[in-house]
Amino acid sequence: MSEPQAESEPLLGPARGGSGRDCPQGLLACSNVQIGPGANCLPTVHRPAKLRSLVAPGWVCWLLLISATARQDLCIDQAVVFIEDAVQYRSIFHRMDARSMWLYRWYYSNLCQRTLSFTIFLILFLAFIETPSSLTWTADVRYRSLPWEPPCGLMEGVELLCLLVFVADISVKGYLVGWSQFQKNLWLLAYLTVLVVSLVDWTVSLSLLCQELLRMRRLLRPFFLLQNSSMMKKTLKCIRWSLPDMASVGLLLAIHLCIFTMFGMLLFTVGEKDTEPNRERLAYFRSLPESLTSLLVLLTTANNPDVMIPAYSKNRAYAIFFVVFTLIGSLFLMNLLTAIIYNQFRGYLMKSLQTSLFRRRLGTRAAYEVLSSVPGQAGATPEAIGVRPQNFLQVLQKVQMSSSHKQAIMEKVRSYNNVLLSADEFQKLFDELDKSVIKEHPPRPQYQSPFLQTAQFLFGHHYFDYMGNVIALGNLASICVFLVQDADVLPGNRDDFVLGILDCIFILYYVLELLLKVFALGPWGYLSYPSNVCDGLLTSILLVLEISTLAVYSFPHPRWKPEMLGLLSLWDMTRLVNMLIVFRFLRIIPNMKPMAMVVSTVLGLIQNLRAFGGILVVVYYVFAIAGISLFRGTIVAPFGNGSLAPANGSASCGSFEQLEYWANNFDDFAAALVTLWNVMVVNNWQVILDAYERYVGPWSKIYFVLWWLVSSVIWVNLFLALLLENFLHRWDPQNHEQPLAGNLEAAYQMSEELMFRDILEEPREEELTEKLRRHPHLWLCR
Repeated sequence: MSEPQAESEPLLGPARGGSGRDCPQGLLACSNVQIGPGANCLPTVHRPAKLRSLVAPGWVCWLLLISATARQDLCIDQAVVFIEDAVQYRSIFHRMDARSMWLYRWYYSNLCQRTLSFTIFLILFLAFIETPSSLTWTADVRYRSLPWEPPCGLMEGVELLCLLVFVADISVKGYLVGWSQFQKNLWLLAYLTVLVVSLVDWTVSLSLLCQELLRMRRLLRPFFLLQNSSMMKKTLKCIRWSLPDMASVGLLLAIHLCIFTMFGMLLFTVGEKDTEPNRERLAYFRSLPESLTSLLVLLTTANNPDVMIPAYSKNRAYAIFFVVFTLIGSLFLMNLLTAIIYNQFRGYLMKSLQTSLFRRRLGTRAAYEVLSSVPGQAGATPEAIGVRPQNFLQVLQKVQMSSSHKQAIMEKVRSYNNVLLSADEFQKLFDELDKSVIKEHPPRPQYQSPFLQTAQFLFGHHYFDYMGNVIALGNLASICVFLVQDADVLPGNRDDFVLGILDCIFILYYVLELLLKVFALGPWGYLSYPSNVCDGLLTSILLVLEISTLAVYSFPHPRWKPEMLGLLSLWDMTRLVNMLIVFRFLRIIPNMKPMAMVVSTVLGLIQNLRAFGGILVVVYYVFAIAGISLFRGTIVAPFGNGSLAPANGSASCGSFEQLEYWANNFDDFAAALVTLWNVMVVNNWQVILDAYERYVGPWSKIYFVLWWLVSSVIWVNLFLALLLENFLHRWDPQNHEQPLAGNLEAAYQMSEELMFRDILEEPREEELTEKLRRHPHLWLCR
């Protein structure tokens, strides 16, 4: 007699269907089934004699039926969770009992995830309102008014609510993965540590009445954004793995800078026969730190040719020094860094995407294993292993995924009728997830009148769109003409009569065009085109603005210059209308295929590079908070002067004061972000370096150089590397072979998310089964 399988057995036995512990026929058990102490996969004949004597045969059959039904329901629910994990590239290593699966699905519901995302946004947004507040019109220290500072406890109360949401989040995650998995997950351990430090720091802040010098928890807030995005975690890991290769090129750059710094100090020193001071040395090579800073800025070409002019004016041969430095540093080493990052990071990114593909295949394979153990029909043999299409359809009804993908998979499943699905067939069904269905437009209205049919053909033809684009171009040209004519004319001396008449005529045409398109395509057909939606929205706004203008300022007439009525003057209303007309001209993009392809590629890049954008937000946030702590209040306005005009005469040309860079400060969070952006762009960033060196000290350069390295050298090059990879992949003719008309695949196009899908390797059967055997919360009785 075969022995019942212990609950500690793994999901898959040593051999499929060949183990001596296989369940009796028709009684395949699922994982974590809790139906009572004796509810094992044993038929009545295997029950103890004492139990058989106490239970009538009819009740035994009824109990077995309830047990089989409960197991089937549990298997269905487990398969639903596994498929949802596969769709979202989530790990399947979590609790799989009925109660935990309900909690798991509730946690990943739209409501909970949106609440968590909003909480992350809210706690990051607090930096704009907390002390120092950014609620002022300007960041210029000369004109900035005193900002509103929230009372102590207000923002702290909002922050506490956010932290409590994160405590609930990590509690649910810890319960679902189990304590043993929690201890192995470094991200969850770091999540717990950050929460503990934040709560302790929050308590200290409140006990000191919000007068503490440093809020450590503000530096830790970006971690909540990082830990909530799996793609950002993978990208961060790829960056960490790429750092050694970046460091090798960085070392070459450092050597290059040091060598040319010493050359420069020796070259531009004062000679014995020099009768006048060396202007090059006084301006740029006075000391070793200044020489190093000058050449570092020259590496970014921000101070070229200023740094070269004093020496070049004296002797043209000095230009060789600066040209050679720029050739080696900027044109060779910096581009070599981009090439190395592109080569290395692409390999690591492939590993990350390979992991995502493995997660999807593992989730679908786990769903197959669970569904293949669902009790089958009477008379089924143990050798008949597979998934019944009826059971799979029942699972798909509960799965949360795109309706188009679900419908495509269900249609393929129905084509199998009652034939059991094998593992390979089951996996291939989920290839539909890698495709996006092209949206079909609703049918056009059917008109009986020949005249209406002709009108529908004319106004629904694409030539009608071309005519609209030509008219929009004429409208744009008329606006340009008036802008050129009125460039030097004050608003009070302008005659807006002709421009007002033209705006009325063009807007009436836009409204007429909208109505005719709705007539030709139908309301739903018109709205099915995104360009029409944008076009119709702008036309409606233009119509409302024009009606408002006519109602307030009457119909245009010569010398049309009424006094200002309401919130906006006539000129302001006209400007707003013309700005919307210019924006509406973008409607030509879908009608120009090369331009439309470029725009679609850019939009696809935005979607695929969200993880890079998130990491940039994290880096900006951390450096901005650190900059506020280091440099807040160091930039002060000239004493007793609200305007800098008199002081500019004494300021040196090109200095922070002469250029009026007073808004580049770290007095609040918004100003710090803009200052960091200006440094990342590296145009005139040497002015900011020099100013903070004078106002704070030489050590301030370390902060700005670190920011330049992280943002401009590392992040921008990583961004450029993935940008090139995406463009090369999308514009490769081999990746854009269109299917033949009438082919079933013609209704699909490859998803943006899997742009590297064609070079990823499919996981092997042994890898999937070995991973499933190690699942800590899943057992299968076969």
